[in-house]
Amino acid sequence: MESAVAGKIRQSVETLAIWKRGDERAPHKPLLILWNLGRVQRGEDRMVLFRDAEPGLRRLLEEFGPPRKSIHPEYPFWHLQSDGLWEVMEGKSAQAPGKIPTKKDLMDLGIQGGFPAEIDAELRNHPALLSEIAFRLLSGHFPESLHGDILEAVGLRVAPWSGARQEAAPFRQQVLDAYGHACALCGYSVRLGRGDLALGAAHLRWRMSGGADAVDNGLAVCAIHHKALDRGAVSLDEEFRILVSDQVEGERGLEEWFLGLAGRRAHTPERPEWKPAEAHLAWHRKNVFRGSANPPVHQSASA
Repeated sequence: MESAVAGKIRQSVETLAIWKRGDERAPHKPLLILWNLGRVQRGEDRMVLFRDAEPGLRRLLEEFGPPRKSIHPEYPFWHLQSDGLWEVMEGKSAQAPGKIPTKKDLMDLGIQGGFPAEIDAELRNHPALLSEIAFRLLSGHFPESLHGDILEAVGLRVAPWSGARQEAAPFRQQVLDAYGHACALCGYSVRLGRGDLALGAAHLRWRMSGGADAVDNGLAVCAIHHKALDRGAVSLDEEFRILVSDQVEGERGLEEWFLGLAGRRAHTPERPEWKPAEAHLAWHRKNVFRGSANPPVHQSASA
């Protein structure tokens, strides 16, 4: 029989109070919970000083949070308390009642945070529950192509959860048909037998951010450009020209798969109603695409 604590954890995860402003995404709390699940799995202490947590949380927000000029790991570290999944303990001295601490406060006061004792114990004693909570958070806030990267970043080794939502087969097929079974960015089109090989359908506006399983919210993309689209390495402008982030670096494959495509017009379906909707493209550029276009689109639009 399942414990009341396990039910409380599930309920709290499903009803996380996520900061909202328009259609911006804010995965700060889910990333903090995932980061701490990794600590629990490794048998680390229940409470952790903010000053020790800050570098890891910052890296997670830089990699998997929305592109922002300033990163604030202190926000989830303090505000997750309101969801019943986190508690903080003050170190040197208490601050004024009702005052929301700054990052400097959290550092200087030696404030610690962690799962409440009963939640921490439940997760340590039930690895299957820990895995389930991790996948609930991943499925609820990130596209499937990023799940492995996030698990690796937080150091979690978990078994797949049967309740995780998989890519909708009708959406994938409709998008691939609309794009002629070729990557919209590079034209890759390879089949093995009767099936497409390393070719799929990516959402522009993510499902967990209100994106529909509709062709005008999708792109047919090869495996490389699927991951690149979801990580914010590439996007499209309002005229369907390919944007490549100036943060992309490397050697072999960089020119072929990225820089050489910058400014080129992506392949889009012939039917107007199937072309990527500008509202979804704008959402992706604002919430996922990182940095600036490299090179600027106006320099290579004729390529």
